[in-house]
Amino acid sequence: MGRIARMTQNASGPSASPASTRPVRDVADEFVRESARLNPLQATMLGLPFGQDELPDLSPDGLAAVDSLQRATLATLGEVELADGFADADERRCARLLRERLETDLAVRAAGEPLRTISIIFGPPQGVRGTFLLMPTAGVEDWAVIGRRLRRVPDAMAGYRETLAEGARRGLFAAPRQVEAVADQFTAWLATGGRGWFSDFASGAPADAGALPAELEAAGTAADAAVAGLRDWLLAEYLPDAAGTPDGAGEQRYLLGSKRWNGASLDLAEVYAWGWSQYRQILAEMRAEAEQILPGSTPTEAMRYLDSHGEVVEGVEAIRERLQQLMDEAMVSLAASHFDLADPIRVVEARIAPPGSAAAPYYTGPSQDFSRPGRTWLPTLGRTTFPLWNLFSTWYHEGVPGHHLQIAQWRYLGERLSLYQTSLGAVSACSEGWALYAERLMDELGYLTSAGARMGYLDAQLMRAIRVIIDIGMHLELPVASDWAPGAGQRWTPELALEFFVSHSGREREFLASEIVRYLGAPGQAISYKLGERAWLAGREAAKAAHAARGERFDLKSWHMAALSLGSLGLDDLADELAQL
Repeated sequence: MGRIARMTQNASGPSASPASTRPVRDVADEFVRESARLNPLQATMLGLPFGQDELPDLSPDGLAAVDSLQRATLATLGEVELADGFADADERRCARLLRERLETDLAVRAAGEPLRTISIIFGPPQGVRGTFLLMPTAGVEDWAVIGRRLRRVPDAMAGYRETLAEGARRGLFAAPRQVEAVADQFTAWLATGGRGWFSDFASGAPADAGALPAELEAAGTAADAAVAGLRDWLLAEYLPDAAGTPDGAGEQRYLLGSKRWNGASLDLAEVYAWGWSQYRQILAEMRAEAEQILPGSTPTEAMRYLDSHGEVVEGVEAIRERLQQLMDEAMVSLAASHFDLADPIRVVEARIAPPGSAAAPYYTGPSQDFSRPGRTWLPTLGRTTFPLWNLFSTWYHEGVPGHHLQIAQWRYLGERLSLYQTSLGAVSACSEGWALYAERLMDELGYLTSAGARMGYLDAQLMRAIRVIIDIGMHLELPVASDWAPGAGQRWTPELALEFFVSHSGREREFLASEIVRYLGAPGQAISYKLGERAWLAGREAAKAAHAARGERFDLKSWHMAALSLGSLGLDDLADELAQL
């Protein structure tokens, strides 16, 4: 395809810049729109006015169309850079981000990674199911749109199967552990409500909507049948051929994956050693905290004590309400002291994740016009009793001041920056790093005063340090350090990593087992949290030092808002850009 036309209008936001001053951002925004036409899941995420009843082509032809669009966008970007240069810092940041992200995506596809993408979180079927949870359900027309999209689920699943089959023909397989985990996940979907997740979801349509409920029931049944067919194919045909595929990605695939998730080419030896140093530091803090909770106890014993002696919430709806209260209180308090928030940003909802979700809590951002708010999601894993000590820090991470404040601020500034910098150009290290920084900020500001709340924060911090160790360790089969006697000198395996995790965490074994599968299915993603936090902290300290050198007062509130207004950045740029604020 030829040069992408420059845009003159952008999605809604607080103000508009003249088109002549933003040629790079115009190219980036046009890419978002064209990408969302190829992948309507993106259109739903952003609330764009098209594609809401469609699903992406998940076949190899669909991948090829994305490839063509990205190559054309890079060509156009190059022309703009030569002709116009950079009008301002936002143009410069957008150009660097767009080029790095597209070049990395093209390298990932050239390596054949999408042909073997099977993941309990990051897989295409999970994206298809998740999009229905973002769709409006207020009226009959909303459900009619849902019905039209539901009818496309079998084609989407068939396209995905075709892509995996093409990977198999090329000898590119996912590891059996990933296949089995996703097959189990599909089985959980099919058991939802006694009928299947899609059928259960479709049953929410108004009963007085004429023929629509029956049409939705038929579409839901067909969608569930497509999931069942995909599961059976994975187990009967794909899995036997995948036998012997290693769990770990190996160094070259891991470097490519870490570039995708972190926006930087990493020194893995340095990061692995740093992960161990973080482990030692946090574990020492946990031992001191355990002594305060239960004198003479280990951290694990103190966390088990908190399970039964700390504050506990009974009931799924009750925990949803408690998490909503926690975010609402943090929003009011922080908006008065440490953030300057526009009104649309001040709304965030706590939700319960649907059955068959991965074990980790997560966040979904608002639509571009804020008609759909940001939402946090708690997977219950069948539980009805919820100790609170380890949820405070998690909801500061997922909600306020974590993911919600950053992503919602990006949406609000979508026009001043670009739609790309605030959506599709997101880098995990930037967003997860901010969320982990947000947890630390709440500790620094003295919010972790409830019984066990600081132990929950430290437990979460240790989990992210352990992620660095075992993610790199499992994928590269590195030796275990002498710090952990049961595994010292051995090479990391998934089984060894799980035992290491269980021996150091306050979380349930089922959750940690799900985490191991997740890391193996997305090489380099798990390290983005701690590496991103390191960059955010380094940027803040450098900014403080620069202000002091100029004899100026460092205002943390102003720095936070300026930092959240930069848009997405990779690790190659994040700390340096933050230092200049």
